[in-house]
Amino acid sequence: MSNAIRVVIAEDDSRIAEIQKRFLQRIPGFELVGIAHGLEEAEDLVVVLEPELLLLDIQFPTGTGLDLLRTLRAQNCRTDVILVTAATEVDTLREALRGGVFDYILKPLIFERLQTALGNYAEHLRKLRELDSLLQTDVDTLLPRTLQAGVSETALRLPKGIDSLTLKKICSLFAEKSSILSAEEVGTIIGASRTTARRYLEYLIGTRELQAKISYGTVGRPERRYCRSGSLE
Repeated sequence: MSNAIRVVIAEDDSRIAEIQKRFLQRIPGFELVGIAHGLEEAEDLVVVLEPELLLLDIQFPTGTGLDLLRTLRAQNCRTDVILVTAATEVDTLREALRGGVFDYILKPLIFERLQTALGNYAEHLRKLRELDSLLQTDVDTLLPRTLQAGVSETALRLPKGIDSLTLKKICSLFAEKSSILSAEEVGTIIGASRTTARRYLEYLIGTRELQAKISYGTVGRPERRYCRSGSLE
């Protein structure tokens, strides 16, 4: 896997780290090179191994992942960071964005959401490697926060497994700001499986057109429900 994107996981909960490890092993093109359960260990792994990507939690017994992010940026570290966290505070997101994180994934981690994030990251690296100089259109595709919601397929290449017609159909379900739907509900409406619907919904979270919240019912596991970005603020 000499051409694989090398990844370090920094997560204090060994069970969650194991889940991330197993998810990562199912995604082609990525290689796990280290797991850290503490901030100092994570910093050492990043400095020594120089991975392309760090999957970083925020809460650690000795500090926060944001502390490590600031340290790495002060050291001019070239490793990119995707935060995987339960922190839902808007101020935390703002600080993460100021630190230059590539993506921000809320727990509980879902495989499709991680797959989308890593696919976007691999495409991002590919575009950077192919560029000799920049046009504004290049900048607009490399910095997704400059894109407007509803960006066309010609402006942003859709990843494998995402069809533009199905994507538009799902987007139309969230035209009303009050729409809050589960993957199962979306699948029923569009005539697709829950797994297929969730893949599209997680993709739309990756493009920041949707956001998710965790709904705790009286029985069963917590359920992710989806709505337009900004609807929960």
